[in-house]
Amino acid sequence: MKTITVPALTEQLDIVLGFLENELEGLHCPIKTCNQILIAAEEIFVNIAHYAYRPDVGDATIRCQVSPDPVQITIEFLDSGKPYDPLKNDDPDVTLAAEDRQIGGLGIFMVKRMMDHVQYEYVDGKNIFTIQKTI
Repeated sequence: MKTITVPALTEQLDIVLGFLENELEGLHCPIKTCNQILIAAEEIFVNIAHYAYRPDVGDATIRCQVSPDPVQITIEFLDSGKPYDPLKNDDPDVTLAAEDRQIGGLGIFMVKRMMDHVQYEYVDGKNIFTIQKTI
């Protein structure tokens, strides 16, 4: 499993996405699938950067593993911030007009729609948000 740890700051997003692009590069990943993975990763990392340690700053660790047959990528996002399970929230009602919807939740909703599997757990003082996609 490849791992990178960075300060949980939005300024580190390019480093995180570069790390994941590097992992996706040799997988012959269709562009649409790669974009979905990178959009999901951006959403999760930015949420960690904005909310996990507020008002302080801590680290975020991203772990990436590729498994064969079928080729799947599993990405884990770990932080030691406040425990928070974004999957417990109700999905937004996307049938409503944008101005009638409650603010928030659309990003995680998109992640759930784009990925094959999403999971949250809190283990040993760490938030662990996992996404998985078949390539």
